Amino acid sequence: MRCVADETNTRALPATGWAVLGLLSFGEELSGYDLKKWSDLSLRFFYWSPSFSQIYSELKRLEKAGYATSRRIGHDTGTRDKRVYRITDEGMAAVRGWARTAPVDPPVLKHGPMLRLWLGHLLEPEQMRELLLQQQEFAEDMRRRAAADAEAAQADPAWAYPALTLKWAERYYASERDLAAAALDDIAGLGGAGGPDRGRSADPSS
Repeated sequence: MRCVADETNTRALPATGWAVLGLLSFGEELSGYDLKKWSDLSLRFFYWSPSFSQIYSELKRLEKAGYATSRRIGHDTGTRDKRVYRITDEGMAAVRGWARTAPVDPPVLKHGPMLRLWLGHLLEPEQMRELLLQQQEFAEDMRRRAAADAEAAQADPAWAYPALTLKWAERYYASERDLAAAALDDIAGLGGAGGPDRGRSADPSS
């Protein structure tokens, strides 16, 4: 992933680092587990959710850069101590500068179901229909999850903007669901032959 440095600081971070620092910018003291949970409740719907190993790697980078501090806290229940992280003033200035001035990469669409449909001449019609039905179900499940998380986020004023991105995600996955339904209709419109190229050799030179 491309590293970007803000205008007032020469330290560069990968996109994952800015995402983790962004999660800390909401002001709470969070453990690595908390950060993973928060990213699964928001980032995964419109960007991606980093793995635990990525999160802990970036937390080390953020501490080294002076963008975050950590401390170990114990539990009265006898469970293992955990380390929690908090953004520093320098880290807040850095992520604010990045959010305001860094170039915004355009979305890159890598649509697995459409890649498979593109190769529909190699599949049976029923396989293509099943593929799109699965995409429909996936999109509807993600839409419901995004809607639920958006409603929960609205309870906290600090999460007003994440709630907006979750509303966007709800609309996006509704569109994905409807596009899959439209593609199913398109396949039905091809008729029993399965398309104009049905039966042709898979060799492009033939």
